[in-house]
Amino acid sequence: MLIAVISDLHSNLEATLAVFAEIDKRKPDGIVCLGDLTGYNANPNEVMDEVRGRNIPCIMGNHDAACCGLEDPWFFRAAAKRVIQWQNRILRDDHKEYLKGLNEQVAFFNECLGVHGSPGHRDDYIIDWLDAMRQIEHIDKAKRRICFFGHSHRQAFFSDKGATELTGQRDVYHLHPMNKYFLNPGAVGQPRDRDPRAAFMFFETEKMTVEYCRVEYDIESTQRRIIEAGLPSELAKRLAKGK
Repeated sequence: MLIAVISDLHSNLEATLAVFAEIDKRKPDGIVCLGDLTGYNANPNEVMDEVRGRNIPCIMGNHDAACCGLEDPWFFRAAAKRVIQWQNRILRDDHKEYLKGLNEQVAFFNECLGVHGSPGHRDDYIIDWLDAMRQIEHIDKAKRRICFFGHSHRQAFFSDKGATELTGQRDVYHLHPMNKYFLNPGAVGQPRDRDPRAAFMFFETEKMTVEYCRVEYDIESTQRRIIEAGLPSELAKRLAKGK
């Protein structure tokens, strides 16, 4: 079984469509989304139409919780908070209700757990190997050994045997049956690893491999949409830098 794993679409329609076009070429058996359909960019309704139209299992991200009104965005940085407040006004009611109904985690294919920030908490960041190892007790409790996570906007491969440095190419790694893993597909809508290309992942369940993928998209169109919507220009600038 081939499963595509995506995360952090963040209302970036051009990146979302580019990623789905690449995923469709491989005809996977399913797609799993690790949250944050909303936030940062200018097309939350259109991105949610794409995801919901494909019936993709999705979990709640921190931006999703704030955009649909479940959480107060007081702790977000100024630019992100401004987008959340704007999206809360323009987001369709059916999309808000959909977001409110999302779960915090998703379990799939026997050994796998999908979370947004970490298995401990939606807002936690897993940035390095030590962060990942602090979360092992949570996947042990859930009786899972492979955790797919997002939120950091950085592709990552951590195992209980150490961290693996990714090349930014189409990296493929085999998952050993005795090891525990924390895997981040990267961000579709706002990468932060200094590679502006949209990021995602394929998980092959029979071969037990993960494949890290990147695809270029029309960044200038996304930037133009941000500016035309009157959103902070810094959010448009950072897309071209991948940070």
